[in-house]
Amino acid sequence: MAFKNPTPTVDCIVEQPGERVVLIKRRNPPEGWALPGGFVDEGEPLHAACVREVREETGLEVDLSEQFFTYSDPARDPRKHTLSTVYIGWAEGDPKGSDDAAEARAFPINELPSPLCFDHGTILADYVTYKRTGKRRKI
Repeated sequence: MAFKNPTPTVDCIVEQPGERVVLIKRRNPPEGWALPGGFVDEGEPLHAACVREVREETGLEVDLSEQFFTYSDPARDPRKHTLSTVYIGWAEGDPKGSDDAAEARAFPINELPSPLCFDHGTILADYVTYKRTGKRRKI
């Protein structure tokens, strides 16, 4: 009997000076802007997948500071059910889009582009609340 399980993914809120975060413009559907991230390879720890995906999509070497939250709404990704463990990290330098990213840029947290893909608008709203109040999303 084959089990149908959600697929693990990671996303990273990459902080930069001036209360900016790095986003990528997706090369493939669903189109729009997103946090750098992607699928976890078999045998790969979550934090290593996060660092790898940020490097592949933005060219930045991220220093992860904390695991933020795991988002698991079955509707979060229109392609299939995924679980995304989101990290917060820091990276300096100019992001450059590559791999699955047509473009990568840092945006002021209060001037995000549209549209945002997946549930990344929710993730970033939760992040803003956390940075202002210290409170995380309730389970």
